Amino acid sequence: MPEREKSPHADELLFASQAIEPDCRQVTLAIPTIHCGNCVRKIEQNLAALEHVRNVRVNLSTKRVTVQWEGSQVPPVIEQLDILGHSPHILAAQTENEEKDAMLSALVRALAVAGFGASNIMILSVAVWAGVQDSTKDLFHWISAVIALPVLLFSGRIFFVSAWRVLRHGTTNMDVPISVGIILAYGLSLYDTMHKGPHAYFDASVMLIFFLLIGRTLDYMMREKARTAIKNLSRLINRTAILVEGEIHRSIPVEQIEPGMIILVAAGQRVPVDGEVINGESDVDSALVTGESALHSVARGSMLQAGVLNATGAIQVKARSDSKNSFLAEILRMVENAESSRSAYRRLADRAAQYYTPFVHCAAFLGFMGWVLLDGDVHHAVSIGIAVLIITCPCALGLAVPMVQVTAAKRLHEKGVLMKDGAALERLKDINAIVFDKTGTLTLGAPVLNNIGSIDADAFAVAARLVAHSTHPYSRAILSAGQAQPLSSLSFENIKEVPGCGIEASAGDDIFRLGRKQWALSSSGEQSDQSTACLSRNGEVLAIFTFSDILRPEAAALIARLKKQGFYLEIVSGDVPAVVRELAHALGIEHFQSQASPKDKIARLEALAANGKKVLMVGDGLNDVPALTAAHVSMAPANANDIGQQAADFVFLRDGLAAIPYTIAMAGKSHALIRQNFIFAILYNFLALPLAIAGFVTPLLAALAMSGSSIVVVANALRLSRGGA
Repeated sequence: MPEREKSPHADELLFASQAIEPDCRQVTLAIPTIHCGNCVRKIEQNLAALEHVRNVRVNLSTKRVTVQWEGSQVPPVIEQLDILGHSPHILAAQTENEEKDAMLSALVRALAVAGFGASNIMILSVAVWAGVQDSTKDLFHWISAVIALPVLLFSGRIFFVSAWRVLRHGTTNMDVPISVGIILAYGLSLYDTMHKGPHAYFDASVMLIFFLLIGRTLDYMMREKARTAIKNLSRLINRTAILVEGEIHRSIPVEQIEPGMIILVAAGQRVPVDGEVINGESDVDSALVTGESALHSVARGSMLQAGVLNATGAIQVKARSDSKNSFLAEILRMVENAESSRSAYRRLADRAAQYYTPFVHCAAFLGFMGWVLLDGDVHHAVSIGIAVLIITCPCALGLAVPMVQVTAAKRLHEKGVLMKDGAALERLKDINAIVFDKTGTLTLGAPVLNNIGSIDADAFAVAARLVAHSTHPYSRAILSAGQAQPLSSLSFENIKEVPGCGIEASAGDDIFRLGRKQWALSSSGEQSDQSTACLSRNGEVLAIFTFSDILRPEAAALIARLKKQGFYLEIVSGDVPAVVRELAHALGIEHFQSQASPKDKIARLEALAANGKKVLMVGDGLNDVPALTAAHVSMAPANANDIGQQAADFVFLRDGLAAIPYTIAMAGKSHALIRQNFIFAILYNFLALPLAIAGFVTPLLAALAMSGSSIVVVANALRLSRGGA
């Protein structure tokens, strides 16, 4: 069998791809022209049918397609996408300078022009309807034609370009009948105006564009909010690092780090790649990565993951991976995969839309041909066909979902909940299980001193004066607990913070230490609990300070309420077993998992999904980001890091967890309104279509009926803002 001809773009794809297995490669392409679930379905089906292609994932939110193939031959992916009418762009791995998506601004400009044109043409149409005759009527028609033309050329191109893109490749989409209806309505109106006909329907074509653009702009705005998680996660990965070469320190791009290189990580910086500490001691904050609430000390031989925050002292780290294979890079890949998997969930509007185009095409064609055969008047038959296309235009269908989602987003914001993704409302109504992270979610994520009542006042005053020189979280907790108490009158000298140990200072002949018990007592005994600190004078204990994370307000009441409503509840945390077990027992949650890595969390969600659970994931840290993206739907508190907030579908902006049941209830109300809107849209078409085919509806009446149906849908959606539904 002869070898298949090499794809013209094979070298480009091969250069941009990366090996994920010994005989398998993967490439990610940007496809800015996809805008609905039908596009996703066609691309996945056609690319998956190519020889050697193993897997295809299209992400509607980020407008990207990821293709995996086996073997040495590169499949003709770009050529196939061109055939489908979607011109792709090759993305360099981890590129920072992505082009800004200009679609939203284009939609807004098009909507503004269409609104201006529609309002002015309607003023002229009202005068014609009022009875102006002869030359005045003809003049108003010509003015309407002049106003409508730039609206069609500028605002209508949104639909025309999309329709032409698919038509020239032998396929179709919703924009095809819309474009045909707009162009025919304008063409017939222009013909009648030139021949001084009694009617012109410029208002119909312009109003059609205006109402459709309202729905498309609102829908795009809701989708746009879901697109920034990966971009912000990429920014968390360090762009530069300090390379140590003997006595020389120089800055290099993180992409140039190779295993074996020695990197200097100063206090306050994040570790750029996975590595091993070879010099220095420090305390590191792993909460963002593992979810563990307590700081822990690191020294020579300690292993660190990319993204861990170095809190106190400078350390030198020997790289064990490059930037593409670090823990953060793996998190990024998991987020992209999870987003692609969830994008397979198709919205109710997308599912309905795939049946719209063939139905409308058939109805308009049958109406046109029927009247041609019946009375032989082509002009009248064209008018009937236009009326069918306009009266069945999916304005009500296009507004049914986004209007409810926008109204729900407004109501939620008033209650302190930010909705990031409109489709999440549809998913949220189906949940039957809720999985919580611990640190920063069920708890506030900041240590508090919990034994102040048992600490001697003089010892506390000494500790408060010492910690005034430190930014350690435990130091801030001590200061916060003792705001109303006086500081010690001791005058400290030689104050220094020992990385990984604590604070040391002298007062006369006495040496005071506050920090880890072994260091404070100069002992070499067993490691002490890292949630405690010891104050000593000359190696003798003055006080022991114990710290813990505290529950969020209303956490216990929330858990009791959710259990009563029948939800399956579980805690999945990266914290140590004892802490997670204590919290779970305190809240009455039977199922919990500790020391869970990001992969473990995704695996747990997949296991629950396999058992029929549709999970709401509530988390806040970087280690929760893949799980937030992979879950059926997700929420994050306002104190979550930026990446967690962007990955979540909802962010509750106030302390306490009362936003969770409120948002679930709002999802149920929103779904009820969407169903009502769809039922109305279906009944409207069921009643209006026979009238249009029978010849009782002119294009103008069709436009008015279409506008009226859209207004009814909008009014029904606004019931949500008044607390109805």
